[in-house]
Amino acid sequence: MQTTWDLSKIYNLPASDKDFEKELKQYEEIAMEFVYKWDPKQEASTRDDYLKDPIILKEALDEYESWAKDGKGLEKISYYYHLATALDQLDPKLKARENKLHDVGVRILNEIQFFAQRIAKVDKVTQDRFLASNLLSDYHHYLERIFAEAKYLLSESEEKIMTLKSKVSYGNWVRLVSELLSKAEREILNENGDLEKKNIADIMSLIDSTDKKIRDKAAEALNDILESVLDVAAAEMNSVIEGRKVDDELRKMNRPDEGRHLEDDIQAEIVDALREVVVENNDIPAEFYKLKAQLMGQEKLAYHERNVPYGKLEQAYTYEESVDLIRIVFKKLHPKFEELLEAFLDGRIDVYSKKGKDDGAFYSPGPQTSKGHIMLNHNNRLRDVLTLAHELGHGIHFEMMRDKQNSLNFGASMATAEVASTFMEDFVLQEISADIDDSVRLALNMAKLKDDVSTISRQIACYNLEMEFHTEFRKQGYLSKEILGEIFSKHMKTYMGEYVEQSTGSQNWWVYWSHLRYFFYVYSYASGLLISKSLQHSVKEDPIFVEKVIKFFEAGESKSPRDIFLELGIDIKDKDFWKKGMDEVRALLEETKELAKKLNLI
Repeated sequence: MQTTWDLSKIYNLPASDKDFEKELKQYEEIAMEFVYKWDPKQEASTRDDYLKDPIILKEALDEYESWAKDGKGLEKISYYYHLATALDQLDPKLKARENKLHDVGVRILNEIQFFAQRIAKVDKVTQDRFLASNLLSDYHHYLERIFAEAKYLLSESEEKIMTLKSKVSYGNWVRLVSELLSKAEREILNENGDLEKKNIADIMSLIDSTDKKIRDKAAEALNDILESVLDVAAAEMNSVIEGRKVDDELRKMNRPDEGRHLEDDIQAEIVDALREVVVENNDIPAEFYKLKAQLMGQEKLAYHERNVPYGKLEQAYTYEESVDLIRIVFKKLHPKFEELLEAFLDGRIDVYSKKGKDDGAFYSPGPQTSKGHIMLNHNNRLRDVLTLAHELGHGIHFEMMRDKQNSLNFGASMATAEVASTFMEDFVLQEISADIDDSVRLALNMAKLKDDVSTISRQIACYNLEMEFHTEFRKQGYLSKEILGEIFSKHMKTYMGEYVEQSTGSQNWWVYWSHLRYFFYVYSYASGLLISKSLQHSVKEDPIFVEKVIKFFEAGESKSPRDIFLELGIDIKDKDFWKKGMDEVRALLEETKELAKKLNLI
């Protein structure tokens, strides 16, 4: 079983920097061949017939799709250096080449973006004719998406201005607060009882300490840091919200979250149904925090104690044991899952930590002409088994669509990106739970409930407070730091219930929550996990339902998420669908409460 990546299967390194530069120039020239052929503003071309004739549009889209597979080879090189840099972040030569690749990629995208924009701008009669054409059936949903975006597009020159201004109206503000937080340090007692300077990342890790004295002091230090940057953060938040308001007005968008829904290919009604169901089930997180307070022997939890781990999960799993366990689960679910697992084990998973390696875990699909790779930092913990299952879920999703979809449909909506990963992770968790004692199962259940509550209830609370930030700004024109804190605390209390205190200082914890700057991105955590749980529910009731799950994996972006599921007999616009997912979380909560009673802990 190979435990390192074999990157030679992706790309053979050039002999010198000079050869590398020559390659980049060649790939840029190949991309420009498409631009010169189809861009009527270029001297070498006067064509715009693809904007009128389905036959010629088919030719143009075929060429564009062929280029999009891997940039005629450029994406394979980028993929290689992306992975190689993740393995060795200390190598300046790798970083330099990756940066040059990025610059070339940006230049090419800027040159080629005319193509989709001009197709999107054709008149409604022509749009309907293109969508009705059998010749263009492979690109039907791609065309639907760009036509849907068309009414919000500005002119090409205005779109370039929008891109250029985003750095000063958004990026610089966000980076300013991020840098202020990253530079901040405070003296704090360490586990040996000595005062030691800690940065915000270290302080955040201490907040989850099982030692109450340490976590309370860490929370005080964090509150102090947040207070010190609060005035700047309030100005930043108002500025990025105002920037979004201006963009929405220019594009004539009616809701603050309309742009997110458009980008994610999902209707507002679906996200609203999800939000309503999660809020209607806020008794689940409230009951969970009540249980946690009881197990920790406290009347209530302080705000910063929500994520303190309960119990011990000390059982060790070697990488080989992890693979064997996951293989059993995948084989039970479907032979194809096991087959894809074996393919990943052939040099496409980098398993162990080493100096210079990225300290995270990820699945990277790469260009469509390649194969996906998984990075781990496996340390024989139970959490590492679930991480492997999670990343393999992503891998299975993309490998299943790789051979079924063209490159313009090769991808996953943000709304569904976490479905496959959490689907596989939860089934592996159930397998682990079947073979452990009650005390370990209680700790495992509490850890899972913490993750579920954070992924679903907390993220929807965040979405709702974002909506209030934006709507209140549009009414009032400015939100003071006090108003921002009041809105934040209100929505946090809504899902946490009475057994978590909105402690002094916690009203400022929005300052470090980076997702608030990504504009309504957070619903995707909840949608992905709840879709996954609803599918899990159906598979448990009828194992043959897994064939429908596979159909979803294979579909990519060939249709909208709703249409993909409608073909499987599922309507994600129906609140009952989302309720099934919440019922799975509720069932785990009830099981955990009974387990705690059985152990005489409550």
